[in-house]
Amino acid sequence: MVTGELKNKVDGIWDIFWTNGVTNPLSAIEQITYLMFVKILDDNELKKESMAARLDTKVVNPIFDENHQNCRWSIFRNYEPQAMFDNMIQNVFPFIKGDLGTGKDTAFAKYVKDATFQLGNARALVKVVDKIEELDLHNKDIMGDVYEYLLSKIAQSGTNGQFRTPRHIINMMVELMQPTPDDTICDPAMGSAGFICGAARYVGENYKQELLKSDARKHFQTTMFTGNDTDQTMLRIGAMNLMLHGVDDPNIQRLDSLSEDNTVRDAYTLIMANPPFKGSLDKETVAKDLRNVAATTKTELLFLALFLKSLKIGGRCASIVPDGVLFGSSKAHKAIREEIIENNRLQAVISMPSGVFKPYAGVSTAILIFTRTDNGGTDNVWFYDMEADGYSLDDKRSEVKENDIPDIIERFHNLDKETDRARTEKSFMVPKAEIVENDYDLSINKYKEIVYEKIEYPPTSEIIADIKKLNDEIAAGLKELEAML
Repeated sequence: MVTGELKNKVDGIWDIFWTNGVTNPLSAIEQITYLMFVKILDDNELKKESMAARLDTKVVNPIFDENHQNCRWSIFRNYEPQAMFDNMIQNVFPFIKGDLGTGKDTAFAKYVKDATFQLGNARALVKVVDKIEELDLHNKDIMGDVYEYLLSKIAQSGTNGQFRTPRHIINMMVELMQPTPDDTICDPAMGSAGFICGAARYVGENYKQELLKSDARKHFQTTMFTGNDTDQTMLRIGAMNLMLHGVDDPNIQRLDSLSEDNTVRDAYTLIMANPPFKGSLDKETVAKDLRNVAATTKTELLFLALFLKSLKIGGRCASIVPDGVLFGSSKAHKAIREEIIENNRLQAVISMPSGVFKPYAGVSTAILIFTRTDNGGTDNVWFYDMEADGYSLDDKRSEVKENDIPDIIERFHNLDKETDRARTEKSFMVPKAEIVENDYDLSINKYKEIVYEKIEYPPTSEIIADIKKLNDEIAAGLKELEAML
Protein backbone atom coordinates (compact mmCIF):
# COMPACT_ATOMS: atom_id res chain seq x y z
CA MET A 1 0.00 0.00 0.00
CA VAL A 2 1.27 3.49 -0.88
CA THR A 3 1.69 5.57 2.25
CA GLY A 4 3.58 8.57 3.57
CA GLU A 5 6.46 9.98 1.55
CA LEU A 6 5.86 7.71 -1.47
CA LYS A 7 2.21 8.77 -1.66
CA ASN A 8 3.28 12.41 -1.62
CA LYS A 9 5.70 11.79 -4.50
CA VAL A 10 3.01 10.16 -6.61
CA ASP A 11 0.53 12.92 -5.78
CA GLY A 12 3.17 15.42 -6.80
CA ILE A 13 3.53 13.82 -10.24
CA TRP A 14 -0.24 13.72 -10.64
CA ASP A 15 -0.60 17.39 -9.67
CA ILE A 16 1.91 18.49 -12.31
CA PHE A 17 -0.16 16.91 -15.07
CA TRP A 18 -3.40 18.21 -13.59
CA THR A 19 -2.18 21.81 -13.34
CA ASN A 20 -0.75 21.69 -16.85
CA GLY A 21 -3.96 20.82 -18.64
CA VAL A 22 -4.00 16.99 -18.54
CA THR A 23 -7.16 16.76 -16.45
CA ASN A 24 -8.63 13.52 -17.80
CA PRO A 25 -7.49 10.90 -15.25
CA LEU A 26 -7.05 8.21 -17.88
CA SER A 27 -4.89 10.55 -19.97
CA ALA A 28 -2.80 11.52 -16.95
CA ILE A 29 -2.16 7.87 -16.04
CA GLU A 30 -1.40 7.12 -19.68
CA GLN A 31 1.20 9.90 -19.88
CA ILE A 32 2.83 8.82 -16.61
CA THR A 33 2.83 5.27 -17.96
CA TYR A 34 4.77 6.34 -21.07
CA LEU A 35 7.46 8.06 -19.02
CA MET A 36 7.76 5.17 -16.58
CA PHE A 37 8.13 2.84 -19.57
CA VAL A 38 10.97 4.95 -21.00
CA LYS A 39 12.80 4.86 -17.67
CA ILE A 40 12.28 1.12 -17.25
CA LEU A 41 13.75 0.55 -20.74
CA ASP A 42 16.88 2.47 -19.84
CA ASP A 43 17.16 0.81 -16.42
CA ASN A 44 17.03 -2.58 -18.14
CA GLU A 45 19.67 -1.48 -20.64
CA LEU A 46 21.96 -0.26 -17.85
CA LYS A 47 21.66 -3.67 -16.17
CA LYS A 48 22.60 -5.43 -19.40
CA GLU A 49 25.55 -3.09 -19.94
CA SER A 50 26.78 -3.65 -16.40
CA MET A 51 26.59 -7.42 -16.80
CA ALA A 52 28.35 -7.28 -20.19
CA ALA A 53 31.13 -5.12 -18.71
CA ARG A 54 31.73 -7.64 -15.93
CA LEU A 55 31.92 -10.45 -18.47
CA ASP A 56 33.94 -8.33 -20.90
CA THR A 57 31.43 -8.94 -23.70
CA LYS A 58 29.12 -6.84 -25.84
CA VAL A 59 25.43 -6.29 -25.04
CA VAL A 60 23.27 -8.73 -27.00
CA ASN A 61 20.26 -7.10 -28.72
CA PRO A 62 20.69 -3.61 -27.23
CA ILE A 63 17.50 -1.62 -26.79
CA PHE A 64 19.15 1.64 -27.80
CA ASP A 65 21.41 1.66 -30.84
CA GLU A 66 23.96 4.39 -31.59
CA ASN A 67 21.33 6.59 -33.24
CA HIS A 68 18.98 6.49 -30.25
CA GLN A 69 21.22 7.21 -27.28
CA ASN A 70 19.34 10.50 -26.88
CA CYS A 71 16.23 8.45 -26.07
CA ARG A 72 17.79 7.05 -22.92
CA TRP A 73 16.39 8.36 -19.65
CA SER A 74 19.83 8.53 -18.02
CA ILE A 75 21.01 10.81 -20.82
CA PHE A 76 18.12 13.14 -21.66
CA ARG A 77 17.23 13.76 -18.01
CA ASN A 78 20.36 15.91 -17.84
CA TYR A 79 19.36 18.09 -20.82
CA GLU A 80 18.33 21.71 -20.46
CA PRO A 81 14.50 22.04 -20.13
CA GLN A 82 13.71 23.08 -23.69
CA ALA A 83 16.19 20.62 -25.16
CA MET A 84 14.62 17.84 -23.06
CA PHE A 85 11.14 18.83 -24.21
CA ASP A 86 12.10 18.97 -27.90
CA ASN A 87 13.93 15.66 -27.60
CA MET A 88 10.89 14.03 -26.00
CA ILE A 89 8.62 15.05 -28.88
CA GLN A 90 11.06 14.63 -31.77
CA ASN A 91 12.97 11.54 -30.68
CA VAL A 92 11.79 9.69 -27.56
CA PHE A 93 8.12 9.27 -28.45
CA PRO A 94 8.77 8.31 -32.08
CA PHE A 95 11.29 5.77 -30.73
CA ILE A 96 8.94 4.05 -28.25
CA LYS A 97 6.27 3.95 -30.96
CA GLY A 98 8.73 2.08 -33.18
CA ASP A 99 10.27 -1.32 -32.65
CA LEU A 100 12.50 -0.09 -29.78
CA GLY A 101 15.40 -2.02 -31.23
CA THR A 102 14.61 -4.91 -28.91
CA GLY A 103 13.68 -7.47 -31.51
CA LYS A 104 10.79 -8.35 -29.18
CA ASP A 105 7.32 -6.88 -29.51
CA THR A 106 6.27 -6.77 -25.84
CA ALA A 107 2.65 -6.36 -24.81
CA PHE A 108 3.17 -2.74 -23.85
CA ALA A 109 5.09 -1.95 -27.04
CA LYS A 110 2.16 -3.27 -29.10
CA TYR A 111 -0.23 -0.73 -27.61
CA VAL A 112 2.05 2.30 -27.43
CA LYS A 113 2.31 2.71 -31.21
CA ASP A 114 -0.30 5.49 -31.33
CA ALA A 115 1.05 7.31 -28.27
CA THR A 116 0.98 11.12 -28.19
CA PHE A 117 2.78 13.36 -25.72
CA GLN A 118 0.36 15.77 -24.05
CA LEU A 119 2.43 17.64 -21.46
CA GLY A 120 2.56 21.11 -22.94
CA ASN A 121 5.75 22.78 -21.67
CA ALA A 122 9.36 22.13 -20.84
CA ARG A 123 9.29 23.21 -17.19
CA ALA A 124 6.48 20.78 -16.39
CA LEU A 125 8.37 17.94 -18.11
CA VAL A 126 11.50 18.60 -16.06
CA LYS A 127 9.46 18.52 -12.84
CA VAL A 128 7.85 15.19 -13.80
CA VAL A 129 11.16 13.63 -14.83
CA ASP A 130 12.76 14.70 -11.54
CA LYS A 131 9.91 13.20 -9.50
CA ILE A 132 9.84 9.92 -11.45
CA GLU A 133 13.59 9.71 -10.91
CA GLU A 134 12.90 9.63 -7.17
CA LEU A 135 10.77 6.49 -7.54
CA ASP A 136 12.45 3.11 -7.20
CA LEU A 137 11.40 1.47 -10.44
CA HIS A 138 13.72 -1.46 -9.70
CA ASN A 139 11.38 -2.60 -6.92
CA LYS A 140 8.41 -4.14 -8.69
CA ASP A 141 6.46 -4.48 -5.43
CA ILE A 142 6.73 -0.76 -4.78
CA MET A 143 5.99 0.12 -8.39
CA GLY A 144 3.00 -2.20 -8.42
CA ASP A 145 1.64 -0.34 -5.40
CA VAL A 146 2.41 3.03 -7.01
CA TYR A 147 0.56 2.05 -10.15
CA GLU A 148 -2.42 0.70 -8.23
CA TYR A 149 -2.53 4.02 -6.37
CA LEU A 150 -2.53 5.90 -9.67
CA LEU A 151 -5.35 3.68 -10.92
CA SER A 152 -7.36 4.44 -7.78
CA LYS A 153 -7.50 8.04 -8.94
CA ILE A 154 -9.73 6.93 -11.81
CA ALA A 155 -12.35 5.91 -9.26
CA GLN A 156 -11.85 9.04 -7.16
CA SER A 157 -12.44 11.21 -10.20
CA GLY A 158 -15.83 9.63 -10.84
CA THR A 159 -14.80 9.13 -14.47
CA ASN A 160 -14.54 5.70 -16.10
CA GLY A 161 -14.70 4.12 -12.67
CA GLN A 162 -16.16 0.98 -14.21
CA PHE A 163 -12.65 0.03 -15.29
CA ARG A 164 -11.43 -0.58 -11.78
CA THR A 165 -12.43 -3.10 -9.13
CA PRO A 166 -11.17 -2.13 -5.64
CA ARG A 167 -7.85 -3.83 -4.99
CA HIS A 168 -8.93 -5.40 -1.69
CA ILE A 169 -11.88 -7.08 -3.46
CA ILE A 170 -9.55 -8.37 -6.17
CA ASN A 171 -7.16 -9.68 -3.54
CA MET A 172 -10.03 -11.41 -1.73
CA MET A 173 -11.11 -13.18 -4.92
CA VAL A 174 -7.54 -14.19 -5.68
CA GLU A 175 -7.17 -15.60 -2.16
CA LEU A 176 -10.41 -17.52 -2.65
CA MET A 177 -9.27 -19.05 -5.93
CA GLN A 178 -5.57 -19.56 -5.01
CA PRO A 179 -4.03 -19.67 -8.52
CA THR A 180 -0.99 -21.87 -9.13
CA PRO A 181 1.87 -21.83 -11.70
CA ASP A 182 0.01 -24.56 -13.60
CA ASP A 183 -3.03 -22.37 -14.22
CA THR A 184 -3.88 -20.58 -17.44
CA ILE A 185 -5.75 -17.46 -16.35
CA CYS A 186 -8.03 -15.09 -18.24
CA ASP A 187 -10.00 -11.90 -17.69
CA PRO A 188 -12.13 -11.28 -20.80
CA ALA A 189 -12.95 -7.72 -19.65
CA MET A 190 -9.56 -6.82 -18.20
CA GLY A 191 -9.67 -3.02 -17.92
CA SER A 192 -6.49 -2.10 -16.03
CA ALA A 193 -5.65 -5.82 -15.59
CA GLY A 194 -6.28 -5.80 -11.85
CA PHE A 195 -7.36 -9.44 -11.61
CA ILE A 196 -4.50 -10.69 -13.76
CA CYS A 197 -1.99 -8.66 -11.75
CA GLY A 198 -3.52 -9.93 -8.52
CA ALA A 199 -3.09 -13.50 -9.73
CA ALA A 200 0.50 -12.79 -10.84
CA ARG A 201 1.29 -11.29 -7.43
CA TYR A 202 -0.20 -14.30 -5.61
CA VAL A 203 1.71 -16.85 -7.72
CA GLY A 204 4.92 -14.84 -7.42
CA GLU A 205 4.67 -14.69 -3.63
CA ASN A 206 3.56 -18.29 -3.03
CA TYR A 207 5.54 -20.22 -5.65
CA LYS A 208 8.97 -18.57 -5.69
CA GLN A 209 10.86 -21.85 -5.95
CA GLU A 210 8.68 -23.21 -8.75
CA LEU A 211 9.17 -20.01 -10.76
CA LEU A 212 12.93 -20.50 -10.72
CA LYS A 213 12.40 -23.32 -13.23
CA SER A 214 12.76 -22.07 -16.80
CA ASP A 215 9.55 -23.65 -18.12
CA ALA A 216 7.45 -22.27 -15.27
CA ARG A 217 9.01 -18.83 -15.59
CA LYS A 218 8.42 -18.75 -19.33
CA HIS A 219 4.78 -19.78 -18.82
CA PHE A 220 4.39 -17.06 -16.16
CA GLN A 221 5.74 -14.32 -18.42
CA THR A 222 4.03 -15.32 -21.66
CA THR A 223 1.23 -17.90 -21.81
CA MET A 224 -0.20 -17.91 -18.27
CA PHE A 225 -2.20 -14.68 -18.51
CA THR A 226 -4.74 -13.59 -21.11
CA GLY A 227 -6.79 -10.41 -21.15
CA ASN A 228 -9.13 -8.73 -23.60
CA ASP A 229 -10.52 -5.21 -23.72
CA THR A 230 -12.10 -2.99 -26.34
CA ASP A 231 -10.34 0.19 -25.15
CA GLN A 232 -6.84 0.89 -26.48
CA THR A 233 -5.98 3.17 -23.56
CA MET A 234 -6.87 0.50 -21.01
CA LEU A 235 -4.75 -2.04 -22.88
CA ARG A 236 -1.74 0.27 -22.56
CA ILE A 237 -2.42 0.87 -18.88
CA GLY A 238 -3.03 -2.83 -18.24
CA ALA A 239 0.13 -3.85 -20.10
CA MET A 240 2.23 -1.50 -17.96
CA ASN A 241 0.50 -2.80 -14.81
CA LEU A 242 1.43 -6.34 -15.79
CA MET A 243 5.00 -5.39 -16.64
CA LEU A 244 5.36 -3.87 -13.17
CA HIS A 245 4.18 -7.21 -11.75
CA GLY A 246 6.85 -9.15 -13.63
CA VAL A 247 4.70 -10.26 -16.59
CA ASP A 248 6.51 -8.89 -19.64
CA ASP A 249 4.68 -10.49 -22.54
CA PRO A 250 1.14 -11.60 -21.61
CA ASN A 251 -1.46 -12.41 -24.22
CA ILE A 252 -3.55 -9.24 -24.10
CA GLN A 253 -5.41 -7.92 -27.10
CA ARG A 254 -8.01 -5.46 -28.26
CA LEU A 255 -11.06 -7.65 -28.68
CA ASP A 256 -14.77 -7.66 -27.96
CA SER A 257 -14.89 -10.90 -26.00
CA LEU A 258 -18.61 -11.42 -26.64
CA SER A 259 -18.37 -11.11 -30.41
CA GLU A 260 -17.90 -13.70 -33.13
CA ASP A 261 -14.29 -12.45 -33.39
CA ASN A 262 -13.50 -14.22 -30.12
CA THR A 263 -13.12 -17.84 -31.14
CA VAL A 264 -11.19 -19.05 -28.08
CA ARG A 265 -13.04 -21.82 -26.26
CA ASP A 266 -12.10 -24.58 -23.77
CA ALA A 267 -8.83 -22.80 -23.05
CA TYR A 268 -8.49 -21.62 -19.43
CA THR A 269 -8.27 -23.22 -16.02
CA LEU A 270 -9.21 -20.04 -14.14
CA ILE A 271 -11.24 -16.93 -14.95
CA MET A 272 -11.57 -13.99 -12.58
CA ALA A 273 -13.51 -10.97 -13.77
CA ASN A 274 -15.79 -8.06 -13.11
CA PRO A 275 -17.52 -7.78 -16.50
CA PRO A 276 -19.54 -4.73 -17.56
CA PHE A 277 -23.00 -4.39 -15.99
CA LYS A 278 -26.18 -2.96 -17.46
CA GLY A 279 -24.91 -3.07 -21.01
CA SER A 280 -26.72 -4.30 -24.10
CA LEU A 281 -25.28 -5.32 -27.43
CA ASP A 282 -26.45 -5.60 -30.99
CA LYS A 283 -27.82 -9.12 -31.24
CA GLU A 284 -26.07 -9.69 -34.55
CA THR A 285 -22.61 -9.06 -33.07
CA VAL A 286 -22.90 -11.61 -30.24
CA ALA A 287 -21.33 -15.02 -30.73
CA LYS A 288 -24.08 -17.54 -31.51
CA ASP A 289 -22.89 -20.18 -29.05
CA LEU A 290 -23.30 -17.65 -26.23
CA ARG A 291 -26.87 -16.81 -27.24
CA ASN A 292 -27.59 -20.53 -27.27
CA VAL A 293 -26.86 -20.56 -23.54
CA ALA A 294 -28.72 -17.31 -22.76
CA ALA A 295 -30.86 -15.76 -25.48
CA THR A 296 -30.24 -12.16 -24.51
CA THR A 297 -28.24 -9.06 -25.33
CA LYS A 298 -27.52 -8.26 -21.66
CA THR A 299 -23.77 -8.23 -21.14
CA GLU A 300 -23.84 -9.46 -17.53
CA LEU A 301 -25.56 -12.68 -18.66
CA LEU A 302 -23.58 -13.17 -21.85
CA PHE A 303 -20.28 -12.92 -19.99
CA LEU A 304 -21.33 -15.78 -17.70
CA ALA A 305 -22.12 -17.84 -20.78
CA LEU A 306 -18.71 -16.87 -22.19
CA PHE A 307 -16.96 -17.98 -19.01
CA LEU A 308 -18.52 -21.42 -19.26
CA LYS A 309 -17.49 -21.74 -22.90
CA SER A 310 -13.97 -20.39 -22.33
CA LEU A 311 -13.06 -22.63 -19.38
CA LYS A 312 -11.62 -26.10 -19.79
CA ILE A 313 -13.52 -28.93 -18.14
CA GLY A 314 -12.61 -28.56 -14.48
CA GLY A 315 -11.80 -24.89 -14.92
CA ARG A 316 -12.93 -22.50 -12.20
CA CYS A 317 -14.48 -19.05 -12.27
CA ALA A 318 -14.98 -16.23 -9.77
CA SER A 319 -17.02 -13.39 -11.21
CA ILE A 320 -18.64 -10.27 -9.80
CA VAL A 321 -22.25 -9.93 -10.95
CA PRO A 322 -25.00 -7.40 -10.27
CA ASP A 323 -27.67 -8.62 -7.87
CA GLY A 324 -30.19 -8.83 -10.69
CA VAL A 325 -28.37 -11.86 -12.06
CA LEU A 326 -29.21 -13.72 -8.85
CA PHE A 327 -32.97 -13.27 -8.95
CA GLY A 328 -33.94 -11.85 -12.35
CA SER A 329 -37.14 -13.43 -13.62
CA SER A 330 -36.57 -13.19 -17.37
CA LYS A 331 -36.12 -16.37 -19.38
CA ALA A 332 -32.44 -15.53 -19.98
CA HIS A 333 -31.76 -14.89 -16.28
CA LYS A 334 -33.26 -18.24 -15.31
CA ALA A 335 -31.50 -20.03 -18.16
CA ILE A 336 -27.99 -18.96 -17.14
CA ARG A 337 -28.61 -19.81 -13.48
CA GLU A 338 -30.02 -23.21 -14.43
CA GLU A 339 -27.07 -23.87 -16.73
CA ILE A 340 -24.56 -23.16 -13.97
CA ILE A 341 -26.44 -25.14 -11.31
CA GLU A 342 -27.68 -28.14 -13.31
CA ASN A 343 -24.94 -28.70 -15.90
CA ASN A 344 -21.95 -27.42 -13.93
CA ARG A 345 -21.04 -26.95 -10.26
CA LEU A 346 -22.02 -23.81 -8.42
CA GLN A 347 -19.96 -23.60 -5.24
CA ALA A 348 -20.56 -20.21 -3.64
CA VAL A 349 -22.59 -16.99 -3.71
CA ILE A 350 -21.04 -14.12 -1.75
CA SER A 351 -23.35 -11.12 -1.46
CA MET A 352 -21.54 -7.78 -1.11
CA PRO A 353 -22.94 -4.52 0.29
CA SER A 354 -23.91 -1.81 -2.20
CA GLY A 355 -21.19 0.58 -1.00
CA VAL A 356 -18.30 -1.57 -2.24
CA PHE A 357 -18.06 0.31 -5.54
CA LYS A 358 -18.68 3.79 -4.22
CA PRO A 359 -18.11 6.65 -4.89
CA TYR A 360 -18.79 6.01 -8.57
CA ALA A 361 -21.45 3.30 -8.32
CA GLY A 362 -23.91 2.17 -5.66
CA VAL A 363 -25.05 -1.05 -7.29
CA SER A 364 -25.46 -4.15 -5.13
CA THR A 365 -23.28 -7.01 -6.29
CA ALA A 366 -22.30 -10.58 -5.53
CA ILE A 367 -19.49 -12.98 -6.36
CA LEU A 368 -20.36 -16.26 -8.06
CA ILE A 369 -17.83 -19.09 -7.80
CA PHE A 370 -18.37 -22.10 -10.04
CA THR A 371 -16.58 -24.87 -11.90
CA ARG A 372 -17.24 -26.00 -15.44
CA THR A 373 -18.04 -29.71 -15.46
CA ASP A 374 -20.59 -30.09 -18.29
CA ASN A 375 -21.96 -32.89 -16.12
CA GLY A 376 -23.50 -31.23 -13.07
CA GLY A 377 -22.05 -31.56 -9.59
CA THR A 378 -23.86 -28.85 -7.64
CA ASP A 379 -24.88 -30.23 -4.26
CA ASN A 380 -24.80 -27.68 -1.46
CA VAL A 381 -24.21 -24.01 -2.30
CA TRP A 382 -22.39 -21.83 0.22
CA PHE A 383 -23.92 -18.40 0.84
CA TYR A 384 -22.18 -15.56 2.67
CA ASP A 385 -23.76 -12.23 3.57
CA MET A 386 -20.86 -9.76 3.57
CA GLU A 387 -21.79 -6.74 5.67
CA ALA A 388 -18.41 -4.95 5.82
CA ASP A 389 -15.26 -4.90 3.69
CA GLY A 390 -12.95 -2.83 5.89
CA TYR A 391 -14.12 0.52 4.54
CA SER A 392 -17.09 2.77 5.23
CA LEU A 393 -19.92 2.21 2.78
CA ASP A 394 -20.38 5.91 1.95
CA ASP A 395 -18.69 7.96 -0.76
CA LYS A 396 -15.63 8.62 1.43
CA ARG A 397 -14.75 4.90 1.81
CA SER A 398 -12.67 5.52 4.92
CA GLU A 399 -10.95 2.60 6.64
CA VAL A 400 -13.00 0.99 9.45
CA LYS A 401 -12.44 -1.95 11.82
CA GLU A 402 -15.40 -3.99 10.58
CA ASN A 403 -14.21 -6.38 7.87
CA ASP A 404 -15.73 -9.73 6.82
CA ILE A 405 -13.08 -10.51 4.21
CA PRO A 406 -10.71 -12.56 6.44
CA ASP A 407 -13.71 -14.56 7.68
CA ILE A 408 -14.92 -15.17 4.11
CA ILE A 409 -11.53 -16.51 3.02
CA GLU A 410 -11.14 -18.70 6.09
CA ARG A 411 -14.62 -20.20 5.83
CA PHE A 412 -14.49 -20.75 2.06
CA HIS A 413 -11.39 -22.91 2.46
CA ASN A 414 -13.06 -24.91 5.23
CA LEU A 415 -16.53 -25.54 3.82
CA ASP A 416 -16.77 -28.88 5.60
CA LYS A 417 -17.26 -26.90 8.81
CA GLU A 418 -20.13 -24.87 7.34
CA THR A 419 -22.69 -27.65 6.99
CA ASP A 420 -24.29 -27.15 10.40
CA ARG A 421 -24.41 -23.35 10.34
CA ALA A 422 -27.85 -21.87 11.05
CA ARG A 423 -29.59 -19.72 8.46
CA THR A 424 -29.40 -16.83 10.93
CA GLU A 425 -25.58 -16.74 10.60
CA LYS A 426 -23.62 -14.72 8.05
CA SER A 427 -22.79 -17.90 6.15
CA PHE A 428 -24.62 -21.18 5.62
CA MET A 429 -25.22 -23.99 3.14
CA VAL A 430 -28.31 -24.39 0.97
CA PRO A 431 -28.98 -27.73 -0.75
CA LYS A 432 -29.43 -27.71 -4.51
CA ALA A 433 -32.96 -29.14 -4.26
CA GLU A 434 -34.14 -26.10 -2.31
CA ILE A 435 -32.62 -23.72 -4.87
CA VAL A 436 -34.35 -25.60 -7.69
CA GLU A 437 -37.67 -25.37 -5.83
CA ASN A 438 -37.19 -21.62 -5.68
CA ASP A 439 -36.82 -21.31 -9.46
CA TYR A 440 -33.02 -21.19 -9.21
CA ASP A 441 -33.17 -17.97 -7.20
CA LEU A 442 -29.72 -17.20 -5.73
CA SER A 443 -30.50 -14.11 -3.65
CA ILE A 444 -29.37 -14.71 -0.09
CA ASN A 445 -32.53 -13.16 1.37
CA LYS A 446 -34.48 -16.05 -0.12
CA TYR A 447 -32.79 -18.43 2.28
CA LYS A 448 -31.56 -16.34 5.20
CA GLU A 449 -33.62 -16.46 8.38
CA ILE A 450 -34.09 -13.21 10.24
CA VAL A 451 -34.52 -13.25 14.01
CA TYR A 452 -37.00 -10.66 15.18
CA GLU A 453 -36.43 -9.40 18.71
CA LYS A 454 -39.60 -8.93 20.68
CA ILE A 455 -39.81 -5.47 22.23
CA GLU A 456 -42.20 -4.85 25.13
CA TYR A 457 -43.75 -1.38 25.17
CA PRO A 458 -45.55 0.09 28.22
CA PRO A 459 -49.36 0.35 28.13
CA THR A 460 -50.87 3.25 26.20
CA SER A 461 -52.19 4.77 29.42
CA GLU A 462 -48.65 5.04 30.82
CA ILE A 463 -47.34 6.65 27.60
CA ILE A 464 -50.14 9.24 27.67
CA ALA A 465 -49.46 9.96 31.36
CA ASP A 466 -45.77 10.50 30.61
CA ILE A 467 -46.62 12.89 27.78
CA LYS A 468 -48.93 14.91 30.07
CA LYS A 469 -46.21 15.08 32.71
CA LEU A 470 -43.71 16.38 30.15
CA ASN A 471 -46.20 18.99 28.93
CA ASP A 472 -46.76 20.18 32.51
CA GLU A 473 -43.00 20.48 33.05
CA ILE A 474 -42.61 22.46 29.80
CA ALA A 475 -45.46 24.81 30.79
CA ALA A 476 -43.94 25.40 34.25
CA GLY A 477 -40.58 26.12 32.69
CA LEU A 478 -42.09 28.70 30.31
CA LYS A 479 -43.81 30.49 33.24
CA GLU A 480 -40.48 30.71 35.12
CA LEU A 481 -38.79 32.09 31.98
CA GLU A 482 -41.54 34.76 31.51
CA ALA A 483 -41.16 35.83 35.15
CA MET A 484 -37.43 36.25 34.72
CA LEU A 485 -37.98 38.45 31.64
